[in-house]
Amino acid sequence: MLISKNPHNDKVIAEYQEYNFTQVKDIISDVVLEQSSWSRLTYKDRSDFILCISQTLESEKKNLSELITEEMGKPISESMLEIEKCIWLCQYYSEKIDEFLTPEVIKTDAKLSEIHFEPLGVILGVMPWNFPYWQVFRFIVPALLAGNGVLLKHASNVQGCALQIEKVLIDSGLPENIFRTLVIGSKVIPDIIKDDAVKAVSLTGSEFAGSSVAELAGKNLKKSVMELGGSDAFIVLDDCDIEKAVKGAVTARMINNGQSCIAAKRFILSKSIHDEFVDKLIDSIGALKIGNPMNLSTDVGPLAKNEFLDDILRQIEKSILMGAKLVSGGVKIGESGYYMRPAILTNVTESMPVFNEETFGPVFSIVSCDNIEQMIKVANNSDYGLGGSVWTQNIELGKSIAHQIETGAVFVNAFTKSDPRMPFGGVKKSGYGRELSRYGLLEFCNIKSISIF
Repeated sequence: MLISKNPHNDKVIAEYQEYNFTQVKDIISDVVLEQSSWSRLTYKDRSDFILCISQTLESEKKNLSELITEEMGKPISESMLEIEKCIWLCQYYSEKIDEFLTPEVIKTDAKLSEIHFEPLGVILGVMPWNFPYWQVFRFIVPALLAGNGVLLKHASNVQGCALQIEKVLIDSGLPENIFRTLVIGSKVIPDIIKDDAVKAVSLTGSEFAGSSVAELAGKNLKKSVMELGGSDAFIVLDDCDIEKAVKGAVTARMINNGQSCIAAKRFILSKSIHDEFVDKLIDSIGALKIGNPMNLSTDVGPLAKNEFLDDILRQIEKSILMGAKLVSGGVKIGESGYYMRPAILTNVTESMPVFNEETFGPVFSIVSCDNIEQMIKVANNSDYGLGGSVWTQNIELGKSIAHQIETGAVFVNAFTKSDPRMPFGGVKKSGYGRELSRYGLLEFCNIKSISIF
């Protein structure tokens, strides 16, 4: 039984009976059959279906947003932005499908040489709870446009969102079995990956989950894309616009109540501006309104699960014992729900949990550095390599530093965010492969060379 709880008040929202494996096998067979027909549609036909999805999302935005907030605690204002981003994604890919998938003609010794982009077949997506629509749509929209069929195994605590996504696609007119949500736990995943009908897998989640699924995919010679954890560095030089940098730091860390793989997590400050930055950060964090995420005025809601709150408090406590200084927050608040006051820790060193583990919640871990070389070294001292940012008024210097940061993306004078137009993904233990842009769409294509002599 899969249980969805409201993190605001710890009340059960719904319970879902898991599908047995016979049901799962039947669903896989249905998607395989439908994918054969779907792959023969013209690019325009597929594009028209995706545009219809964007229209359904727009008309259902209020209800979909409320379900996100109810199931995982995201402030309702952010839930609405999440749906709006999914709409943008659908529109973007619909406009670009011809450009992305039209065969390329290459000059060779042959009379004609072309590169074609054909679907792989049926793709399994294993998706997380923190962006229950965005994470799914950025996987399924390019996969569907490329001609694939899609199976979704969503996180158990957002099962309502998972089933609603299937309804959105059906209501938009897509064939009923080109996308299916599987109401299952993680134990069934190995058998699905082993199934000959499933050609590839995409996972967004933890390092542990990614390692397990990647091992299964590799053992069965299936293509895989892994978007895993992150511990992004937020590098602030002494010539920065400090007001802008502090504002960016708050947004970068607090989005989704601090529960984002690309949230800024390690704040690496030039020693000369350390005290001023921390003072302004304390004031900015203190002004945030913590409360019921259904209220539009709320800035910070609860963490998604009680165990996530326990993990964060453990990381803070252990780091304090190792010498970190808690200058603000870092405590559980409220009689019900999974709320904590955002924590700011200074005197952080590279051996502490708040530095060398991913802190999936509202924790600002602050490191002070003497020079740029030290800042780059500290930023790269991480098992993760997803994103990062550099704050400086010297754009050429910022660009130079960006080239030296070992991540999949670096932003200068802006916080890390995903964009349909740009590839998204990481290096090191943050995973491999790319989502979004043309690069993400081609991950689940057979890039086929055809030459005629």
